[in-house]
Amino acid sequence: MNDHRLELADVFRAHETDFLTAWGAVLSPSQKKALRDIRDCRTAALGGRVEEYDCGHRVILYNSCGSRYCPKCQAMARAHWLAEREADLLPVPYFHVVFTVPQPIAKLALQNPRIIYNILFRSVSETLMTIAADSKRLGAAIGFLAVLHTWGQNLHLHPHTHCVVPGGGIAPDGARWVACRNSFFLPVEVLSARFRNTFLIYLRQAFRKGQLQFHGKLAPLAKPDAFEALCHDASKIKWVVYAKAPFGGPEQVLKYLARYTHRVAISNSRLLSLENRQVTFQWKDYADYNQTKTMTLDAVEFMRRFLLHVLPRGFVRIRQFGFLSNRVRKEKLEVCRLLLNGPPIITPVTPVLSDAHSQDPDSSSHRCPICKLGRLVLAELIPPDRVAHRMLNFCQTPQLQDSS
Repeated sequence: MNDHRLELADVFRAHETDFLTAWGAVLSPSQKKALRDIRDCRTAALGGRVEEYDCGHRVILYNSCGSRYCPKCQAMARAHWLAEREADLLPVPYFHVVFTVPQPIAKLALQNPRIIYNILFRSVSETLMTIAADSKRLGAAIGFLAVLHTWGQNLHLHPHTHCVVPGGGIAPDGARWVACRNSFFLPVEVLSARFRNTFLIYLRQAFRKGQLQFHGKLAPLAKPDAFEALCHDASKIKWVVYAKAPFGGPEQVLKYLARYTHRVAISNSRLLSLENRQVTFQWKDYADYNQTKTMTLDAVEFMRRFLLHVLPRGFVRIRQFGFLSNRVRKEKLEVCRLLLNGPPIITPVTPVLSDAHSQDPDSSSHRCPICKLGRLVLAELIPPDRVAHRMLNFCQTPQLQDSS
């Protein structure tokens, strides 16, 4: 009986040739690497090891790719990251605020991802910290974590940031903690207007400095009048900012963060079938009362949509700001805890995880699955065998773009 569940890697392996024929020439280096990594994850291409039980039973364990876009490689990275963040949590309610870029502006990220997404982070951080510092609002210096997501449930381009914000901040004199009201952080209408205006200021600056590229369907926007018209129209619409009700203490915050920090555009659990060159998957339609539906796409189109969400090399998609920013976090968290009369910061122990087995030689996971008695030992290492997989060949085709 074959109990293999459909994975993203299966789609990539089965339809890589067709995809590269259509889109190979316009993939970025990061997209090419993501394709290769996901395709080869836990296969002979990446090497591995043979482990043998002293009863004679042998198992082959292939290496993981470790890509931040691979659905199979996020659990370990998420566990390590969350263990490190545990020390940052404060004994206060936390708020979840989402900032979304409207589609007329979002499409610029297809050809300018690093510029647009950096502007997004900068605009979100300045908006939250400026409004929070206003004496008419909270009147305090806050800190928060922001995570960039670029996709919607149907895999179309949908850039937005999820921000997790402690419910309060440090007073201007540094002598007290200013708490938010239990069910209210900051007015979303004010946040929305400030976010829109700040984003458009930095977007216009990037245009004037010649930092933006415009090709294909976006080529007309290279003209100053057309670009200004785009910005003017965007300034007249409401930019979506959504603040959820506060949630509980540290345990709830960690669970909440786990849902957002290391998510990829689509998980293997949402894939239903790969038949007749088509991929069927589940998606949640937020415009239709969050109903779960199914969608079927041509396999090449499915791959194209997924790879739209691969970020430029080295781009940081999880960032911390205010009193949680890296350069001041340790000092400022000590201040916050003193003001809150909270417990001292405890350095967490990062869990040791393995793709295959526990490191304890007497662990039950090291017992032979056949006889239940034999103990596991390393028999040999398997070198990578990239020759077993075709190298990427790229042909000349139109630019990879969102078809929404």
